[in-house]
Amino acid sequence: MARTVVVETPPLPRRLFRVFVELEGMYRNMVEQLTMYAVREGVASFTRLKALKYRELRSLYPQLPSHYAYTACQDASARAKSFLRLKKKELAEREHPEVNSVSIWLDDHLWRASGLTSIEVATHKGWIPLEVIPHKQYWKYINRGWRLASEARIKLDRKSRKLLVYLTFVKDAEEHRPRGFVPVDLNENNVTALIDGTAYLFETNIGRIVLGYYYRRRRVQEKYDKLYGVKSRIKRKILKKLNERRKKLDARWKIANIIVREASKRGYAIVMERLGRRPAERMIARMSDDQLRHRVFQAAFRGVQRAIEEKAREHGVPVVYVDPRNTSRLCPVHGSEIAYEDGSRVGRCTRGGEHWHRDAVAVWNLLLRALRGGGSSAPSPAGLSVDGSPVPLGSTAAHEPTRVPKALWARRKSLDATMNS
Repeated sequence: MARTVVVETPPLPRRLFRVFVELEGMYRNMVEQLTMYAVREGVASFTRLKALKYRELRSLYPQLPSHYAYTACQDASARAKSFLRLKKKELAEREHPEVNSVSIWLDDHLWRASGLTSIEVATHKGWIPLEVIPHKQYWKYINRGWRLASEARIKLDRKSRKLLVYLTFVKDAEEHRPRGFVPVDLNENNVTALIDGTAYLFETNIGRIVLGYYYRRRRVQEKYDKLYGVKSRIKRKILKKLNERRKKLDARWKIANIIVREASKRGYAIVMERLGRRPAERMIARMSDDQLRHRVFQAAFRGVQRAIEEKAREHGVPVVYVDPRNTSRLCPVHGSEIAYEDGSRVGRCTRGGEHWHRDAVAVWNLLLRALRGGGSSAPSPAGLSVDGSPVPLGSTAAHEPTRVPKALWARRKSLDATMNS
């Protein structure tokens, strides 16, 4: 596993900062030349680009350490590969890519750690020592057994004369053999998890966030398109300040952290639906309402799954995928259809008569499918026939999830702290 942490240096003296400005200028020139050449010739391989252009770069910039030619080729090949892929899909707006933002790539020959709070960087003026300002996240990886990778990146902050140092931490993680399962069902406005027989419905309100920013963006577009035109800079500047993506990412990673911590604490695996590569496109294929299509597409179900997968790898928690078909339509006790009326999320089993919440029945069915084919050593209730209210999932019981408002779980790091609050 790999994680990137950004630390900054204290403000540098003007003379020292000028060295890095010169270094960035030469590095930018190399990346621009290499990217244009790679796109023009259709070269997307780093090794081939290096073989073709290394000697030319060394002759143009003999004052730079030789490995800057290597890292510039890596940077340019990544940019060219991305642009050629977009161009093949006819999504590129220009014939050639533009190199706007540049961060200097460093390999193990161009930088080295000097203690826990300082590094050294090789430049055209020799090795330069730099102090870095550690923060909580940095110390978290240092103290939990993560180790620094050989690559790093540096970006200049000209306004404050600082350097932003992108450090990569790596760690080997092993998955444990699960003793049980935590099924997770994803929806537009909530994430439901079944933990020790209790279904917890974590409200995310993603639909409200998407709609709010949808109307806000439309008002900005209507106003500024009429005044300044469709491609006005002032409109782009206002739209850039909207923080819809940050809010959704914050909710996504916090909910993933809570679920994975609970699974890790119990030695369980996580069960999720097998959605495929582009689930949103299949979901909106039969929808005619543009607003609904936008909401479903922006809910980013695969993005939530990827966040849970990343956190699960970090804690060594296995992730199991099962077939999602009819998980919210069939009663887990009787296998019969659940009848929902008037768009309600609570339905009634057509055979047993018990009431089921749509999200609660989904996680129970995910659990049963994982137990039938997941290879777990947990006791399997699959195929168990139960009836009557005194037993779990009885036919006369009402099965509602425990609702956890976003204002509650978003401020806590574990389920226990959330429920105690």
